[in-house]
Amino acid sequence: MLEIEPFIVPGPLAIAGAFAGNLANVLAAAVVTGVNAAVGLVVGALLGVAAAVAAAAVPVLDRLAAPLVVALSVIPIVALAPVLYTMFGADQQATRQIVAGIAVFIPVYVNSLRGFRQVKPVHRDLMRSYAAGKWQISRSVTLPSAVPYMFTGLRIASSLAVVSALIAEYFGGPVGGLGKSVTSAASSSNYTLAWAYVLGAVLLGLLFYAVTAALEKYFSRHTGGS
Repeated sequence: MLEIEPFIVPGPLAIAGAFAGNLANVLAAAVVTGVNAAVGLVVGALLGVAAAVAAAAVPVLDRLAAPLVVALSVIPIVALAPVLYTMFGADQQATRQIVAGIAVFIPVYVNSLRGFRQVKPVHRDLMRSYAAGKWQISRSVTLPSAVPYMFTGLRIASSLAVVSALIAEYFGGPVGGLGKSVTSAASSSNYTLAWAYVLGAVLLGLLFYAVTAALEKYFSRHTGGS
């Protein structure tokens, strides 16, 4: 009905055929992108949670960090990636991992900080009245309240890590990765193959999301979260 030419948007069967026919190449590219996204996800999440803990404990740090977090959230990846490639070298994967880490840091920090703030002072006072120490209060009150918020940020960040790594690959760096493969296939007018790599990116993003959701379910159950 729309009469879209196949060389612009190939049909689903053509994309599936290209995906199956180039499965080894798609998987190899997905491994590169997946590793970069995973490194960025882990490092960005750890830094985000650590920064949220510090900001929740010291209000002055919260006020100082707010402008920085806002600035990081509006940095365009298309401008950041080339600058980082110049700094670290075009043959390094570090740029892609840093870009993914920055994208992950924002939602994890914001949601974790919100979670740490959900604990009411009366609950901490009640624990202190039972002679509970700081670690017991954190384990029994603060952490269970914050875990759902932390994983909300992590679920959002899991997709952002893959997308950010893909975009960073698209704008340069070493050969390898789904973003670079999409660029190479499209530049040679092999749009069906390009869409096959896009399909690989979609599946990779879903895998990251599914793993994060599984971790959320596990840790929520073992920390008493909802």
